[in-house]
Amino acid sequence: MFPDMSQYTWIVPDFVWELSENIDLDKLASALPELEKIAKLLPDMEKIGENFTFLKSLLSTGKQCSLHTLHDGHKSYDKEKIDQLQEELLRTQSKYQRMLERLEKENKELRKVVLQKDEKGIHQRNVKKSLIDMYSEVLDILSYYDSNYNTQDHLPRVVVVGDQSAGKTSVLEMIAQARIFPRGSGEMMTRSPVKVTLSEGPHHVAIFKDSTREFDLGKEEDLAALRHEIELRMRKSVKEGQTVSPETISLSVKGPGIQRMVLVDLPGVISTVTAGMAADTKETIFSISKAYMQNPNAIILCIQDGSVDAERSIVTDLVSQMDPQGKRTIFVLTKVDLAEKNLASPSRIQQIVEGKLFPMKALGYFAVVTGKGSSNESIDSIKDYEEDFFQKSRLLRDGMLKAHQVTTKNLSLAVSDCFWKMVRESVEQQADVFKASRFNLETEWKNNYPRLRELDRNELYEKAKNEILDEVISLSQVTPKHWESILQKKLWERVSTHVIENIYLPAAQTMNSGTFNTTVDIKLKQWTDKQLPHKALEVAWETLQEEFARFMAEYKGKDQDDIFDKLKEAVKDESIKRHKWNERAMDSLRVIQHNALEDCSITDKPQWDAAIQFMEETLQSRLKDTDSIIADMVGPDWKQRWLSWTNRTPEQHIRNETKNELERVLKLHEDHTAYLANDEVTTVRKNLEARGVDVDPVLIKDTWHQLYRRHFLQKALLHCNLCRRGFYYYQRHFVDSELECNDVVLFWRIQRMLAITANTLRQQLTNTEVRRLEKNVKEVLEDFGEDTEKKVQLITGRRVQLAEDLSKYILKLFPHLAPLHFHSCCIYKIL
Repeated sequence: MFPDMSQYTWIVPDFVWELSENIDLDKLASALPELEKIAKLLPDMEKIGENFTFLKSLLSTGKQCSLHTLHDGHKSYDKEKIDQLQEELLRTQSKYQRMLERLEKENKELRKVVLQKDEKGIHQRNVKKSLIDMYSEVLDILSYYDSNYNTQDHLPRVVVVGDQSAGKTSVLEMIAQARIFPRGSGEMMTRSPVKVTLSEGPHHVAIFKDSTREFDLGKEEDLAALRHEIELRMRKSVKEGQTVSPETISLSVKGPGIQRMVLVDLPGVISTVTAGMAADTKETIFSISKAYMQNPNAIILCIQDGSVDAERSIVTDLVSQMDPQGKRTIFVLTKVDLAEKNLASPSRIQQIVEGKLFPMKALGYFAVVTGKGSSNESIDSIKDYEEDFFQKSRLLRDGMLKAHQVTTKNLSLAVSDCFWKMVRESVEQQADVFKASRFNLETEWKNNYPRLRELDRNELYEKAKNEILDEVISLSQVTPKHWESILQKKLWERVSTHVIENIYLPAAQTMNSGTFNTTVDIKLKQWTDKQLPHKALEVAWETLQEEFARFMAEYKGKDQDDIFDKLKEAVKDESIKRHKWNERAMDSLRVIQHNALEDCSITDKPQWDAAIQFMEETLQSRLKDTDSIIADMVGPDWKQRWLSWTNRTPEQHIRNETKNELERVLKLHEDHTAYLANDEVTTVRKNLEARGVDVDPVLIKDTWHQLYRRHFLQKALLHCNLCRRGFYYYQRHFVDSELECNDVVLFWRIQRMLAITANTLRQQLTNTEVRRLEKNVKEVLEDFGEDTEKKVQLITGRRVQLAEDLSKYILKLFPHLAPLHFHSCCIYKIL
């Protein structure tokens, strides 16, 4: 809508139009400074006047003045003006820098006052710990589970790496605003990773994660003590024969105005192993550095010594391997003051800071000065020296370095911003992954365990604990009759072989009752003195264990979960292992058994009949076992061979022929003794050889032993049947009677001893041992409850793991977050 101005061109003088034909106005416009730079020049009216004077002299040259003539005429004047403008710019920057420092100092003091008020409770807040402290504790806990970062969350942290003596520890101290690390000239001082958590606080203090002592960083004696403690911890973490250690030392530094972040100072990378170092030191340092840098969310703070040749650096190649794109690397050039002094070409520093000298890429490049090399310098003096150097440095004055690329203050701000940006992105990403994983786990649970609650390992343990205690208490409800019945049965199973083989059979070989009774009394006393009480206590202890296991098995049949099987078995075994039977009961038990076995007075017919039944059952059981042994020795008979199509082995054939020959001997001598004489063995052997059977004398004796045993048991059973009517003769002491039933009396004595022993053991079980076992079970459950590894080992399976994954919320992993009442998916909001 503007009017046509072509007819008003006469307003502009002709020489201006002629000037535009000789000068490219577009290039001139592009060469003019930016608006911001012009604005900085506006307050200086003297410079504006000089510019107008210059413009007037330019216009006075006339219409034929060419661009080439103008450039040659004012070349020296332009250079002088540029130098003046550059100096003015530096003075302006210096003025604003001092103003910024003054404001930061005031802000620091104000922050200190506010934090002190919060500390005294004037401003009550729900969050008792700073977020950076919580974040640091998360890293500590995760590192405890897996120090190699193979399974833990890859949460961000700033990893400080550099060549040995490159000044990385000094850079970290400048960021922490305190000389907190031990130092030595040329000697390796950082021998293990040191994790430093930086946060704001009302006082400038340092504290170890595993200690309550605070080191006041404003006091030189505390600083010296802190450096000494760090050095001691480093040396303590190094194993014998090694130089460095992967064990992390955790330290927290608080103070007003400190940028919040987590840094890990690593041992310096070396190129050569020197005397006194372990042979694998170089490889170990590389391994530790790679373990930290391979975390995809770790910010790599690469420190390069500017005072030495760049080609001597090792760490840049290592960093470029870990982060080839430079998406998480910040490059820091230290000792720039020495570099500017020693290097012949300052442009080399410019190449380094612009990222053109190394193949390594980085997010940002910084140049810093960390003092004059003296260990006695304070942080404030180093800051002053650094600012003074850069104000006077040609690097900044000549534009080789930009103002935002210099000083540790700018470096600290940049690293903090990068750290929290990485934290935000990392947590957002992990929150999304967490939500997706939880949905998958919930779906799997609904499909596989639709009727079960999601109980984690601790909840399952408490449930199992209650069930086990219920099962132990059930032992006290076992009836006395049941205890005595199983005790008597098990005790007889344990001692029956000894009674038959060592007492009854030897005594039964005698020909008269007096000798039989004498032999029995002697052997019973010997048995009671040495073996019987001990065997009885063994039986009682085993019975208690079996009943405990039986109750646990029966409870399982109701509604018990088989997921508890391993735990219950372990609790049972450990409880039994800890249980010590009261041995003092053995002496009283021995007296009771002596008295029971010495009594030979059967008072009534039912007791007599019970003894006969007991004797008959015992003998029949032994006869059945003996028949089975003989059948195995001689092999199948003709019926089995015909029906089952089986044959005897050569050994069984020899055994069978031997058996037939020995049976003839028994038929001729029914009252034969238990042992074959040598001449009888020879006769049997010759008879067998006459039939073509070559037999060994040992085989003859073994076969005779079983045949005679069967013969004896058969006769004993017949005698037992005859003694059913012998109670009358027993009452008359077998006077004027051919029937003597002393063997029945023996079995009555054994039977009575078993009953009395079972009753005594039952009383000891119910009155003492069951309660002691219950106490042991409770102690074992308490111990297992405090042993996390034990619970993981004993309560296993996909269902447990699935429930654990479902319940793996931040609030359960880190109890100190419980007061915040945040949902686990909102870790991003927490950070």
